[in-house]
Amino acid sequence: MTIERLETGARMSRIVKHNGTIYLCGQVCKDAEQGITEQTQTMLDKVDALLEQAGSDREHILSATIYVKDMSYFAEMNAVWDAWVPEGHAPARACVAAKMAREALLVEISVVAAEKV
Repeated sequence: MTIERLETGARMSRIVKHNGTIYLCGQVCKDAEQGITEQTQTMLDKVDALLEQAGSDREHILSATIYVKDMSYFAEMNAVWDAWVPEGHAPARACVAAKMAREALLVEISVVAAEKV
């Protein structure tokens, strides 16, 4: 049993791999000055890049937890999410309203995926 940690800092690793499962740390947008649609898209773009780096992709996502600053953003965030998730590959998912680490952040995601075989 091995645990592989990628991009590890003092507080966290961006990617942890264990027994064929990939855990991503929470991902936020590139530019917090943008609206919910742009924040959601750039957040998911970062997930794509990390999954590729870890040997996976969005078709192998097992679960996702999405944190939204305010549920008034739920429909707009879901529109981006629905276009991003490949048909027939929707993961288990939870979405909750949460206080964000920075005031300008509107959305954050945590993802668990399987490695591609």
